[in-house]
Amino acid sequence: MAVDAIGAAAARLVTYALDAGIIVGEDCAWAYNRVLECCGQYGPAPAFEKLPDGYDFEQDLELLADAGVAAGQAEDSANGRDRLMMRMMGALMARPSQIAAHFDELASSEGPQAATTWFYQLCCSVNYVRRSAIAKNIAWTTATKWGDIEITINKSKPEKDPRDIAAAGAAPAGEAYPACQLCVENEGYSGRPASNAHGAHPARQNLRIIPIELGGERWGFQYSPYAYFDEHCIAMSAEHRPMHIDRASMSCLLDFVNLFPHYFVGSNADLPIVGGSILSHDHFQGGRHEFPMTRAQVVEHVHLMPFPNVEVGVLAWPLTVLRLACESRDVLLEAAVYITDAWRSWSDERVGVRAYDEDGTPHNTVTPICRKRDGRFELDLALRCNVTTQEHPLGVFHPHEDKWHVKKENIGLIEVMGLAILPPRLEAELVEGRLTRDEIGQVFSGVLEDAGVFKWDDDGRAALQRFLKSL
Repeated sequence: MAVDAIGAAAARLVTYALDAGIIVGEDCAWAYNRVLECCGQYGPAPAFEKLPDGYDFEQDLELLADAGVAAGQAEDSANGRDRLMMRMMGALMARPSQIAAHFDELASSEGPQAATTWFYQLCCSVNYVRRSAIAKNIAWTTATKWGDIEITINKSKPEKDPRDIAAAGAAPAGEAYPACQLCVENEGYSGRPASNAHGAHPARQNLRIIPIELGGERWGFQYSPYAYFDEHCIAMSAEHRPMHIDRASMSCLLDFVNLFPHYFVGSNADLPIVGGSILSHDHFQGGRHEFPMTRAQVVEHVHLMPFPNVEVGVLAWPLTVLRLACESRDVLLEAAVYITDAWRSWSDERVGVRAYDEDGTPHNTVTPICRKRDGRFELDLALRCNVTTQEHPLGVFHPHEDKWHVKKENIGLIEVMGLAILPPRLEAELVEGRLTRDEIGQVFSGVLEDAGVFKWDDDGRAALQRFLKSL
């Protein structure tokens, strides 16, 4: 590749960074030299010009990554090129402490929404949030008896096997650095090639994490690189520890919506099969999206005797979801813990719910989702159970085998709320006419019904009443 072409691409990238507010004018020469260094180049002198209309900075990133591979800066692979591209964008960014200081300044002077808007745009501009990859996803809405369900065929990540997820959740910490992709130590990490003893790990030089405090502990706030909805964010514990749902975690959810009242936040369940894809690191997900479940109506009010000031209702939703609402954060927390503890110990063999095995292995937990609405705290508790049988070895309340052609993965937080994340293989099913969008949406609606512990039939409604009366 001609040296002049490399220099021109580097100059355009620096101009883009200037226009996007990633750097200021005094940084241009420094930034240009940092990009050359990442590519293994020593010249030429920069020639900064106005960017052409419709400029796509990712094309220049790819060109510069090719030059870096040719210069021996990374292996000739997709992973190697990606690590070079993230290295270049990270080289243009301010230090984490500077980013965090500006975020805090904006939050104090203009409010938390202004701070998150600025931070999200920055993460998009430096290609940490992969907008071009996200744009490849196929998305639509399907009308079902539960309302409009949102469907996404995710073309940016491979489908996960539930058994692999469970094994990852049981893996001991300390075997690799960083211990997982959610650790705060990922900030600035150069990534690893697949040939590394610990396997491939994505580059994170352009990752910036905002320190926040939840539950009196240090947590980090960042955005998801492969966002599934508007301003899809992640809050993760600074300590690499397993997922857990208890008083402490739900208190953290309430703290989060106090910090960011314009966002919802939720946690995956803390057990295999009904949990999310990463059980090894305590974390939450949130954002600005209004999910189908958020719009679900309360069809039955529940009198929770110990907490008369907490409104409790059963949602018209395929999973069994109790919605709690109260002006008092602390009272709502106590009520949520009360219900969660009761559910953990609840068994009803008539509908296949079993709290514990004979050896004490737990099966019941919840998927909690928190938000502020109309001046009150609102907390949804989706009841989950991960029992297995010979008929359903991957889970009784998991997608059943007749639906695996559409969905076999765990039903995690995002899908509990009515946004399907389906594997890329389904694109061929659509293109070749073996499935229609409506058929896929209806199957996913059935998947959510499979995940419901108390079905919407006579036996299921009677079982729900038995549990509610126990409260």
